[in-house]
Amino acid sequence: MPKMKTKSSAKKRFRVTASGKIKMGPSRKRHGMSKRPHKMVRTARGSEIMNERDAKIVRNHMPYDL
Repeated sequence: MPKMKTKSSAKKRFRVTASGKIKMGPSRKRHGMSKRPHKMVRTARGSEIMNERDAKIVRNHMPYDL
């Protein structure tokens, strides 16, 4: 049986923690920061743990990162 492929877009955007959760960068941080509230820009720093419902979709694209 052939190997399953990992989606290239998923491996570039997401990481799996040691406990199996999906880590991601926050949304709405690509451009246009001057028109966003300063509080939103501050709280969107760093990385976030993905919601379990969304993580289930990402896990289908990354079969070997469980």
